[in-house]
Amino acid sequence: MTKKSVILVRAWARHENPEAFNSFERKKMENDNRRNAEEIVRRLKQSGYEAYFVGGCVRDFILGNVSSDYDIVTSARPEEVTALFSDTIAIGVKFGVVAVIVEKHLYEVATFRGDDVYEDGRHPSKIHFSSAKEDVFRRDFTINGLLMDPDTDEIFDYVNGRSDIEKKIIRTIGDPDNRFNEDFLRMLRAIRFAANLDFIIEPAAQRAIKKNAAKIKQISAERLREELGKILTRGGSRHGFQLMAGTGILKEILPEVDKLKGVEQPPRFHPEGDVWQHTLNMLDMLPQSGETSENLCLAWSVLLHDVGKAITSTEDENGVHFYGHVQQGEKIADDIMQRLKFSRAQKETVLNLIHYHMVFMNVTKMRPGRLKRFLRMPDFDLHLELHRLDCLASHGMLDNYEFCRNQLQHLAKDDLHPPRLLTGDDLIVMGFTPGKSIGDILLALEEEQLEGRIQTTEEARDYVRANWMKQ
Repeated sequence: MTKKSVILVRAWARHENPEAFNSFERKKMENDNRRNAEEIVRRLKQSGYEAYFVGGCVRDFILGNVSSDYDIVTSARPEEVTALFSDTIAIGVKFGVVAVIVEKHLYEVATFRGDDVYEDGRHPSKIHFSSAKEDVFRRDFTINGLLMDPDTDEIFDYVNGRSDIEKKIIRTIGDPDNRFNEDFLRMLRAIRFAANLDFIIEPAAQRAIKKNAAKIKQISAERLREELGKILTRGGSRHGFQLMAGTGILKEILPEVDKLKGVEQPPRFHPEGDVWQHTLNMLDMLPQSGETSENLCLAWSVLLHDVGKAITSTEDENGVHFYGHVQQGEKIADDIMQRLKFSRAQKETVLNLIHYHMVFMNVTKMRPGRLKRFLRMPDFDLHLELHRLDCLASHGMLDNYEFCRNQLQHLAKDDLHPPRLLTGDDLIVMGFTPGKSIGDILLALEEEQLEGRIQTTEEARDYVRANWMKQ
């Protein structure tokens, strides 16, 4: 299977584009995923091997949530798994992991294993195949260390994970300092689980995160970006960023955001407090509908829209000012998103959202043409939602938000995108030479249409004769 095919399969498996499906189709897919995962376990068991669901899908089952991903552990060796199923990918044979593909969905099937010494803060240098119980004890958190037989729904709990789920506690399996030093990303994963599940991190684990926080910078940008995206879009992002700030993780991976703490704002416009508090308020209102590209762009724009205020804050007899904070914020956000290796498209969308977020204060004063150009911008729904959250997280006034919504409701498509009254060919017939001037004329004509000053082809010709033919 090609690398491109693997990426496509993973996209299906992780539901990276859930907006493409309506709720009925998503429900069907969830049911199909469970049924197919059960069938994989059943075939392994019928062939004489042990096999169980493991990790997040078991945790979701206990919490009464529907899981989209099913990970499976088994006593079967990788080559035995490959022999049993017709469509597989060797995604991690070194670590005993084979992907079984059923109906375009990827299911990770891992052989029971124990991990030997970790040397790079990410992967074990060696593994050895083991028992189900030993496999559980090498995992990260008790809430992820549960096994389940899907035929009977019987749960096997060697680490008191069920109790921690009931108590809403994130606890490492074994010593937290050891666990976090095996894979430094586990520190951020602990925070992500606490945020998404609305759990607390038990004190010993919190202390270990604080102690080892600086090591998180050794993790690749891609892995950090993925975990941060889950914190921002799966719920509890305010809780997550407060935990990141409290443990020192935020200062290590997003120091520009950490600097927003204590940056005071004018109480008239920001009764909620400093820039950090304002940002937290906005994070608290983010939708929890998963890591679609739109949700990620909105979430990152919320996090970074005021990131320039920390370096532009000044104060005089008239109060606190942030002159140029938008421009500085764009530069800082650009640096952050390059550092975390975002796609060009996502970076451009977020930077655009930051660039225009202060323009809303002037919408009621805009000329008709400029207002229409503003309202027809790409991703305007995201711009509008960022503005709404910005207002609700501070002064609470939604006048400009409602003004824009009202304009969009009453303006027809042709008002925002008026049909061209003259073409380039028409202008050539009128005597103009092909070149830049024709583009300038067409742009000027569109502006006149948007302003409502010309409405017919003849008016367009008259405008061109009066303003351009003399030149």
